Amino acid sequence: MSVFIVAEGGVNHNGSVSGAIDLVDAAADAGADAVKFQTFRAGALVTASSATAAYQERATGDRSQLEMLERLELDEEAHRAIVARCQDRAIEFMSTPFDVDSLAMLVRLGVRRIKLGSGELTNGPLLAAAAKTGLPLILSTGMATLAETIEATDLVRGAGARDITVLHCTSDYPAPADEVNLRAMATMREALGVPVGYSDHTTGTTVAIAAAALGATMIEKHVTTDRSLPGPDHAASLEPAELADMVTAIRTVEAAFGDGVKRPSPAELPNLAVVRRSLIASRSIEAGDPFAEGNLDAKRPGSGISPMRYWDLLGRPARRAYAADELIDPRELEEGTP
Repeated sequence: MSVFIVAEGGVNHNGSVSGAIDLVDAAADAGADAVKFQTFRAGALVTASSATAAYQERATGDRSQLEMLERLELDEEAHRAIVARCQDRAIEFMSTPFDVDSLAMLVRLGVRRIKLGSGELTNGPLLAAAAKTGLPLILSTGMATLAETIEATDLVRGAGARDITVLHCTSDYPAPADEVNLRAMATMREALGVPVGYSDHTTGTTVAIAAAALGATMIEKHVTTDRSLPGPDHAASLEPAELADMVTAIRTVEAAFGDGVKRPSPAELPNLAVVRRSLIASRSIEAGDPFAEGNLDAKRPGSGISPMRYWDLLGRPARRAYAADELIDPRELEEGTP
């Protein structure tokens, strides 16, 4: 199964529909499978007293989450324009809802799956509402323990979700590579019995590509048209050319997975005879002389008897004469009289 690559536009549109459409185009041009935004009503998400996270204050200068988020809201009309652009560009539209009304709007807009952010992993009512839509559900697990992840997964299963993917995530922007802990993906896969992907907030593409190599079924990565733009998430985002490079690298990684059967690849087969060795006469051998350590050696090409049969040949009388450096005839291993 191909790795599903989500270009996370998030709020990198900075509240502009045209900015969001530019992100759709960047994601489509890069070859991503989907482009994802965030759907919320600021007043339903935070209280007036909610402070911004340190990384948000550094990036925006805002101390109030409410004020910051109000500038980043997109209404339903804006969403419809974005959906239309996604349809034109043949890329899947996704968005993360942060309240039940936003969830309902996304369902009206025809989303194919619901992705809930890390902050909602303990928001039981929203988890249950998302599960009841019957759509495939993606749960991001930044800041969570394994026990919390199991609890959330059990909750959505109990509420009717049947198609569940969990995303490993480190909720810092940008996230230090030494705090990513990609091995947790295998832990969650075993504990939950569901597909596991990775939502990447590190700088660059190395960690996301490594996650794909470790079996992530979905990779989510922030995209921006310009990392120097003001806004909370631009610093941890890829610019369009970088996103395209990441998509190409992940497609190369998944092409290299293969089927797990250890055998020569079609490209290797012509090289077998060239680089392997065969048993040869290390000096002239007369017919009837026994093969021995003193008259056998192994040299290229590999079109004759494998040197792994060396011991089977020792002591047998030669059926015919051999010149030095001549390949030993495979018929020497046949039973019976010469």
